[in-house]
Amino acid sequence: MTKDTATRLIHTRGRRMDQKTVNPPIERASTVLFDTASDLYGAQPGYGRMGLTVHRELEAALCVLENATHAKLTANGLQACALAIGSQAKAGAHVLFTDSAYGPTARYLERRLDRMGVGATRFDPRCGAAISNLIKPNTRIIYLESPGSLTFEISDTPAIVEIAQKRGICTILDNTWGAGLLHKPLDLGVDISVQALTKYAVGHADIFGGAVMSRDKRVAQQIIDCGEDWGISLAPDDAYTALRGLRSLKTRMDAHEAAGLKLAQWLSGRAEVSQVLHPALEEHPDHALWKRDFSGSNGLFSVILEAVDPAVLKRFFDALELFSMGFSWGGFESLIIPCDPQLKRAKGHWIEQKDGPLLRIHVGLEGTDDLIADLEAGFEAMRGS
Repeated sequence: MTKDTATRLIHTRGRRMDQKTVNPPIERASTVLFDTASDLYGAQPGYGRMGLTVHRELEAALCVLENATHAKLTANGLQACALAIGSQAKAGAHVLFTDSAYGPTARYLERRLDRMGVGATRFDPRCGAAISNLIKPNTRIIYLESPGSLTFEISDTPAIVEIAQKRGICTILDNTWGAGLLHKPLDLGVDISVQALTKYAVGHADIFGGAVMSRDKRVAQQIIDCGEDWGISLAPDDAYTALRGLRSLKTRMDAHEAAGLKLAQWLSGRAEVSQVLHPALEEHPDHALWKRDFSGSNGLFSVILEAVDPAVLKRFFDALELFSMGFSWGGFESLIIPCDPQLKRAKGHWIEQKDGPLLRIHVGLEGTDDLIADLEAGFEAMRGS
């Protein structure tokens, strides 16, 4: 083989053939080649960081899922939250955000935005229309997460959106729990819906990803511009894995929901449990709002135990075999974590009145009877049995 032939092979190896496949191609490329100089500066995408075929397919699927017209992919969920907020914030502005927001998002709002000259104030996730009392002349964003992270409050999103629209305020909602399947924030008038694809969309706890969705062309362009300025991108293999996860989302979510409800109902009857925080249970204080605005539930909820000594709680965790301790959720494996170390809420938040430790549970796809037996063994260990 001559050097010229080898060179020609190298330069044609990346060219796609005219063939149809079930799955979109994964194009691992930073450089995109063009035939003419005029195309070089006019065509999109002009660079691999902007995304290629598999990225466009994932964006299109997410738009269908969320009833959106525009989607921007990010490398993880926190980046998606930061991008959505950052695209709408400017120096001198004010942000209202739910007191039950995901901890790292709250940190970004209170630490990073403060350094950028943007003020942020927490609000009661159950305030509903009363949020109007907190709006300032410079309020530009209302940030929601429903259900709330760790404590699972359901906000009256339509009531908040109605007020925000009258005041020209952008609304953003973290829809990771709803996964675009159980909840449609854009249908309720929210301007921007955000997801950590890492969780249920991917569904196997093996890659990170995030997405920011909207219907408004102007808002979408602001998100795109901010993403370009920050250099945000998602690796092609991760985009492919997320797209593959979406194909089984409905099937997996049905299984998570059934198992989650079975365990939540079982825990409700346990003497060791003070309260189960699952919005699909009728005793949840926001059950009516959940039933109105959501089409289902999943495997993620929390429980508050009765007051217990830390040494006794340790025996509970040590006895578990199927439930593991680890952050994130949405995969096959069931998880349980103590939440008190990361529970940072405004003074006067109802959670201050809880009896014992707060535990967050993700019910995976193992056998539900086996999971119940595992928790039973933990409670037996607490009793010293």
